[in-house]
Amino acid sequence: MPHRRFTVTAIVENAPREGFTVEHGLSLWVETPRGALLFDTGQGKALLPNAERLNLDLGAAEFLVLSHGHYDHTGAVEDVLARNEKLMLVHHPEAFRRRFSVRRDEAPREIGIPAAAAAAIRALPPRRVCRSAAPVELGPDIGTTGEVPRATPYEDVGGPFFLDAEGKTPDTIPDDQSLWIRTGKGLVVICGCAHSGVVNTVHQARRVTGEHRIAGLIGGFHLNAASERRLEETARVLLDWNVGFIMPCHCSGAAATDYLRGIFGDRVQAFGMGDTLKF
Repeated sequence: MPHRRFTVTAIVENAPREGFTVEHGLSLWVETPRGALLFDTGQGKALLPNAERLNLDLGAAEFLVLSHGHYDHTGAVEDVLARNEKLMLVHHPEAFRRRFSVRRDEAPREIGIPAAAAAAIRALPPRRVCRSAAPVELGPDIGTTGEVPRATPYEDVGGPFFLDAEGKTPDTIPDDQSLWIRTGKGLVVICGCAHSGVVNTVHQARRVTGEHRIAGLIGGFHLNAASERRLEETARVLLDWNVGFIMPCHCSGAAATDYLRGIFGDRVQAFGMGDTLKF
């Protein structure tokens, strides 16, 4: 049976690009044989103008999947729901946690889902919300990883994330989840931030699907503050899996991207606002 075709387009991403509105955030448009879905919404100001620039109809999305409950992935939820009265919203039950970034010598920042976005989600009728920690099938050959088990000793959440402004209770970000797409060359795994760790995330996608080949990785990998050991172990596992392509963006980090490029060469490719990948 021939494999289905998919397209992934970056609507929101950190790197500036002429003609696009830039912000720190991520939103990807995924076209499937069944229909389109939106993976995250960015911080809030970039999604609508960039979608218009790309001629993408947000009202046509069948699903809005939230990778986790941070402001830079959920800020435009209210705008999407106002333009789409039929889509199903998919999120983890823990996505509404109150969350903070607490760094030394900086004032604590609240980084959870913005109040307007949270209110818009809670106002949806139950039939339009899939609240699940388990993997969710979104169509033939595409679904979510669900909550990702943390097994590796070297992968952490990637930053100073806490459930309180005093920085006493760490946020393990259990709601972190990713997308997987099955292709003729194996899985393409699409991460929002991979707060669970890239390796843990791909292990989960392999468990969920039974497919062990990894055609490629796309998205935020949150390696911007990764230790040398974490980078080495991550690269070692990706080499063992013979990953076909790696497209780091958003929170992956320039130094980590350069490190991976030094090992994988041209298998590491850029993926920014307006770019489209077909497979």
